[in-house]
Amino acid sequence: MQPGDTLPQVTFHTRVRDESVGGPNPYRWEDKTTADYFAGKRVILFSLPGAFTPTCSTYQLPGFEKMAEDFKAQGIDEIYCMSVNDSFVMNKWAEAQGIRNVKVIPDGSGEFTRQIGMLVAKDNLGFGQRSWRYAAIINDGVVEAWFEEPGRCDNHGEDPYGESSPENLMDSLSSLAA
Repeated sequence: MQPGDTLPQVTFHTRVRDESVGGPNPYRWEDKTTADYFAGKRVILFSLPGAFTPTCSTYQLPGFEKMAEDFKAQGIDEIYCMSVNDSFVMNKWAEAQGIRNVKVIPDGSGEFTRQIGMLVAKDNLGFGQRSWRYAAIINDGVVEAWFEEPGRCDNHGEDPYGESSPENLMDSLSSLAA
């Protein structure tokens, strides 16, 4: 992906909280599309190899959560965290992290990730197919800015992090506003 590219149209199978369901797991299935998430909004999308993994849980997700108000001040409507994990895992991870400002998007089958060219094998870690770490500023479904970690390949031995950090995106947004 690069600036000017349009996001692919994909349906995401999500679980949303619904108190009318009752019981200990008050969630129902709700399909959401690319348009539901991105149409008419300027958003940050960041994707990572997996929920509950070290870099993702220690730096990237908490960093975007902490800086959410600063991003809103720069004209960002929403912040989305995507991973090739199912909705159950993504929801529990957000809950465990105490996330209130970042919304999680489950790309359980990896279809969105595959269509944008970011699906990689992580069999060396026992993960199977996962997303390479990246972030983007998306305006009404069109990529405005793209931040991809270097070295994208299958079974990469490292987990690079820096290009897709919230601090790097903030620097970019600040320079665009200047």
